[in-house]
Amino acid sequence: MAEVKRHVENAPDANRDPISGEPGAHPVGAGVGAAAGGLATGAAVGAVAGPVGAAVGAVAGGIIGGLAGKGIAESIDPTTEEAYWSDQYPKTTYYDKTVGYEEYRPAYRYGVESRLQHHGRRFDDVEHELSQGWNTVKGKSQLTWDRARHASRDAWNRVEETLGSRPAQ
Repeated sequence: MAEVKRHVENAPDANRDPISGEPGAHPVGAGVGAAAGGLATGAAVGAVAGPVGAAVGAVAGGIIGGLAGKGIAESIDPTTEEAYWSDQYPKTTYYDKTVGYEEYRPAYRYGVESRLQHHGRRFDDVEHELSQGWNTVKGKSQLTWDRARHASRDAWNRVEETLGSRPAQ
């Protein structure tokens, strides 16, 4: 067990926290938390003390919001998601035996990260934005958005189920 832990801690993709260096950092989640409410809330509270108070409040709120976002993101383990989708891909309705999982991997990752980034929104509400961003995140995948969208939606829905926060349809 200690050997496995040491391997994970020394892995180059251990999602290290940029401040503490601890494995398991989720910069997307931290950024989402900061943007999703921490900055605005902090600025509003600080505004009582005037413009300087608003600026200080925004910074403090951003830090607090970032920590909350990191907490949400940490409930989604990228390694677990990777293993899950690698196993599930052949069982999906869009499975194509001529297209390996490696082609779909970026689409699943995109679905997870996008759901964390767009907390509280539905996939259908942001799909146009996601389609616009697909070419910049797909890496070496040859999938068009029309094919990748199914995997991204599946991953998005799994995150919603994991977080227990599916918005009203």
